[in-house]
Amino acid sequence: MSHSSEMIRVNAVTKTFVMHLRDGARLPVVAGVSFNVGRGECAVLGGPSGTGKSSILKMIYGNYRADAGRIEINGPDGWRDIARASPRAVLSLRTSTIGYVSQFLRVIPRIGAIDIVAASARETGLDEPAARVRAITLLELLNVPERLWNLPPATFSGGEQQRINIARGFAAERPILLLDEPTASLDAANRAAVVSLIEARKKAGAAVLGIFHDEDVRDRVADRVIDVQKFAPEASTP
Repeated sequence: MSHSSEMIRVNAVTKTFVMHLRDGARLPVVAGVSFNVGRGECAVLGGPSGTGKSSILKMIYGNYRADAGRIEINGPDGWRDIARASPRAVLSLRTSTIGYVSQFLRVIPRIGAIDIVAASARETGLDEPAARVRAITLLELLNVPERLWNLPPATFSGGEQQRINIARGFAAERPILLLDEPTASLDAANRAAVVSLIEARKKAGAAVLGIFHDEDVRDRVADRVIDVQKFAPEASTP
């Protein structure tokens, strides 16, 4: 990977959770995490549950703070270390550069599905008509029935909510996309739709980093798999 094509650089990152309700017991999660992700590729975090894959994504997004190491993001103003960035700088990078799709949809209860997706599209500069067209395109691709578009997703089934979540995550077309098991509750047709969305983002030059419990989806989208088990803390850590 050429230096100029890199979008994410993770270098020697360590994370330990302190269990305050258990007398400050320390739970090491990962140690020495190092990898880069470049434009136009999909790297996948691999390994069993409990090895820290989601924690790594959340540190890159700025939800968790790294205890040590650097997490550099290639944003509009050059490289920024999100591990040391101010909350305002983290929010700015989320608006301009880093998209995130988790398994869980957190939305304003009374906002309709199409408005949620269109609002995400507007965040990266689309005007209202173009944002609405993009929202409709995504909702149709993800087989969300038109009768649901103006209803609040809080009333939807888990699979329907997940499709709104995916539509929102892809609507903004940011140059970095983090995916935390986006196909977890989807049927085969919608898994295939997500694969096509990921391929389109890669072709557009996005750097994609994901976790996929679904081996078929992972095999179809992954350019390489990063084995997170090699970043396991030593079991003897006190």
